[in-house]
Amino acid sequence: MQCLGYVKPDASIYPLVIKSASKGGILFHAHVVKLGHESDPYIRNVILHMYAKHGPIEVARKLFDEMTERSLVDWNSMISGYWKCENETEASSLFNRMPERNVVTWTAMVTGFAKIKDLENARKYFDDMPVKSVVSWNAMLSGYAQNGFAKEALKLFDDMMSAGVQPNETTWTSVISSCSSCADPCRAESFVKMIEKNRFKVNCFVKTALLDMNAKLGNLEAARNIFNELRVYRNSVTWNAMISAYARAGDLDSARDLFDKMPKRDSVSWNAMIAGYAQNGQSAMTIELFKEIVGDKNSQPDEVTVVSVISACGHLGALELGNWVVNLINEYEIKLTISGYNSLIFMYSKCGNMKEAERIFQEMKTRDVVSYNTLIAGFAAHGQGSEAIKLLLTMKEEGIDPDRVTYIGVLTACSHTGLVEEGRKVFESIKSPGVDHYACMVDLLGRVGNLDEAKRLIDNMPMEPHAGVYGSLLNSSRIHKRVELGELAAKMLFQLEPQNSGNYVLLSNIYALAGRWEDVNWVREMMRKGEVKKTAGWSWVEYKGKVHKFIVGDRSHEQSDDIYRLLAELVSKMRRHGYTADKSCVLRDVEDEEKEYMVETHSEKLAICFALLVSESREVIRVVKNLRVCLDCHNAIKMISKLEGREIVVRDNNRFHHFIDGLCSCKDHW
Repeated sequence: MQCLGYVKPDASIYPLVIKSASKGGILFHAHVVKLGHESDPYIRNVILHMYAKHGPIEVARKLFDEMTERSLVDWNSMISGYWKCENETEASSLFNRMPERNVVTWTAMVTGFAKIKDLENARKYFDDMPVKSVVSWNAMLSGYAQNGFAKEALKLFDDMMSAGVQPNETTWTSVISSCSSCADPCRAESFVKMIEKNRFKVNCFVKTALLDMNAKLGNLEAARNIFNELRVYRNSVTWNAMISAYARAGDLDSARDLFDKMPKRDSVSWNAMIAGYAQNGQSAMTIELFKEIVGDKNSQPDEVTVVSVISACGHLGALELGNWVVNLINEYEIKLTISGYNSLIFMYSKCGNMKEAERIFQEMKTRDVVSYNTLIAGFAAHGQGSEAIKLLLTMKEEGIDPDRVTYIGVLTACSHTGLVEEGRKVFESIKSPGVDHYACMVDLLGRVGNLDEAKRLIDNMPMEPHAGVYGSLLNSSRIHKRVELGELAAKMLFQLEPQNSGNYVLLSNIYALAGRWEDVNWVREMMRKGEVKKTAGWSWVEYKGKVHKFIVGDRSHEQSDDIYRLLAELVSKMRRHGYTADKSCVLRDVEDEEKEYMVETHSEKLAICFALLVSESREVIRVVKNLRVCLDCHNAIKMISKLEGREIVVRDNNRFHHFIDGLCSCKDHW
């Protein structure tokens, strides 16, 4: 600022000085002191307001204390200045000393307390206000909306309308945002009608709030129309809201199209797209996009990002990639909350590394029910029933109440380990067991051969059995070759889940094991008439950060020739040690030679052969299978583990199988 002399400023200089950056304001102050005009009351007021707004607040207070006469505006400026510094004590002290107050004063107190999240005091000052303006109502509404009290905000809006106060654009932004949080479609529709009926003026902020509300409520067409209207005024909020809406709806193509067209992405954009892939089961795409953000110099992953990616690694069983992400967490110094640590427990559990999952759990300073449930589920999947029961006891000792998921995990662990009596005690300790807990007990009893007891339990259930109950009975009937119970369970399942191919396959297995090929054909005909498609089986292994996928008889892999050559050698070696292909797994009445070939080229065998080719001699082989591993593959992998001296870990859709020296951790019950 350049000034050649002093002329008393007119009103136009006041806002100019107030808006000055603090450096420019200090120069202005130094200049008027130099000219000897600091004592001028008008100039002192200008400087006071400048320091109250931009700081340091201590300089403003010194000027304020030196003033012989103070206007209401001076008091209000000081109170607002203290609230800007979140100094509740001084702001309240000045408020109590004021000789008079106006609506600006009271509103400043409401805004200040809301800013420090003290909504109780904010509401107290709001209720005590002798006169309220629309700005006062907005201050309280914003306080509720920005601090997660959506229902309170909507109730206050109703009070505002009853008081006859006309809402403005700021009001609508807060209210519509609160409606989005409540996910109340009826209320949302009423707001839209109110705005249209009264022709309220809405700016880009209100339109953005409307877009977000429609997006969260799944009204994609309405949201997209607003997005198109905002063409000139689009910001990261509008882009991110639309991307998130498409991702939640499972329309990942539209979400990715917008993501790619975004002029500038922020962390929310990346997280919305990455979470969209993760939540829609596209784990491979989740990881690919994460690799892009890591390579983007303008973006950096945060906890939200890595939680989605860690979960995706868990679903894929991709331990190498999971460890890479953990290293990046350390490299970027990303601070994890309980949610982040829980996702690590999940990832290591799903990747077959329970030691690391337990280590993470033990190192957590604070744990919640999800922490316990995730580790218990890991124990269950790995057939560690005793560990799951011990963790349940520890959980109770630490004062964390088990929930429905906890008991499902513990009962499943007992089932996978054959701990019948322990499972009974856990089941009896549940105050109000749900249908899922009954399904676990049916599975537990059925697996050990107590099928008649399992059937009686179903008959005496206090609620209608669901598909999980009959599914447990059907699988146990397959294990113990109880055709009549299998037929009963399948009949109920065909009514409850007519399109679930797995139920048809299990019944076919039961008939095939009994040599009842006409009944096998009958089941296949049922599937054809009902247009039930059998889920294709596949297996995959991870190698050098890439997932290699195989299907039965697959010859598409670039190392296919080597894989089949090794498979032939292994089969020959296994036969010399007594291996015979279990052809009962083939659900078609074809020639024995064809059956044998179909069994020998199952996807898990191809995956294991590939892993044997590319891995180090003592490295653990990890395979993920999307369906239940068949009996022949289970027997073959046991023998391969002994002949090759390798530990082989197979995760099927039901549990983990750890094959070591010819034995499996499931003890042949799965």
